[in-house]
Amino acid sequence: MDMAIVARTPGGPEVLEWTDLKTGAPGPGEALIRHTAVGLNFIDTYFRSGLYPWPETPLVPGAEAAGVVEAVGPGVSLRPGARVAYVLRTGAYRTRRIVPADRLVPLPDGIADDIAAGVLLKGLTVQYLVRSTYRVQPGDAVLVHAAAGGVGLLLGQWLRALGARPIGTAGGPEKAALALAHGYDAVIDYRREDFVARVREITGGAGCAVVYDSVGRDTWRGSLACLRRFGSFVNFGQSSGPIEGFSLPDLANGSLSACRPVLFDYIAEPADLEARAAELWQMMLSGQVTADVVNRRALAQAAQAHRDLEARRTTGTTVLIP
Repeated sequence: MDMAIVARTPGGPEVLEWTDLKTGAPGPGEALIRHTAVGLNFIDTYFRSGLYPWPETPLVPGAEAAGVVEAVGPGVSLRPGARVAYVLRTGAYRTRRIVPADRLVPLPDGIADDIAAGVLLKGLTVQYLVRSTYRVQPGDAVLVHAAAGGVGLLLGQWLRALGARPIGTAGGPEKAALALAHGYDAVIDYRREDFVARVREITGGAGCAVVYDSVGRDTWRGSLACLRRFGSFVNFGQSSGPIEGFSLPDLANGSLSACRPVLFDYIAEPADLEARAAELWQMMLSGQVTADVVNRRALAQAAQAHRDLEARRTTGTTVLIP
């Protein structure tokens, strides 16, 4: 019998239980994966709390994992022993799992399992943000909230590689220093400074081409105020809560644009998933983007990991080890 983290009702981290869970055998187009590492992401807390509707009850949270193929069903070209990773909305907090084979991303040599489990969702997010949602150009001033988080540290490096001018916000001097070491030109400690005023100062009053905002409720108005004429507000998360009170006239000052992208739309087709993952691995293997801040804890301790993430006590990426 395999083990999993299960929630039977929506709620806080206390609803997460470590329990037995039967896995079964793969069918046509499926593969059985033995997990070696599971990623921790804010989307996991959104599902656990009920903010996002559950696909099934009880819920096994978890959007990404890496592991080894143990068995495959008919029509699958992967072979047992292959190292793979995947991103799905839920279901990863378990020791083994059956996954549609067209959702699996083979892992190249040089990308460790724990790195892959901690970086695939975040790295694919960064890839679509800078390549598709807003195509970053050399010289662009770009504001990134939560710059010391898992996505933020990857974004700073990728923006630097593109020749942009990344500006971050972070809570406290230690997080600010960490972000500065990962590509940012400047990092604003939002606990001590008005980030809107500082962005205006840093950009000489010009403002930013784009703001990547995963915080939501606490930052969105300030984010709009940081944009240059025709700037883009990209809200891809809501760690402080959903945005409230926004209306289209808020974009009128500067003819701004706004969007709320979701990773799963950008990787819905297997070919898109393959291409975006290929660029992510290329950026990492070349050394232009590294995931060197990886915290590890036992999968059975997922509830405490959720508490730490929601309290903003974490930096970088956390992976849960089965």
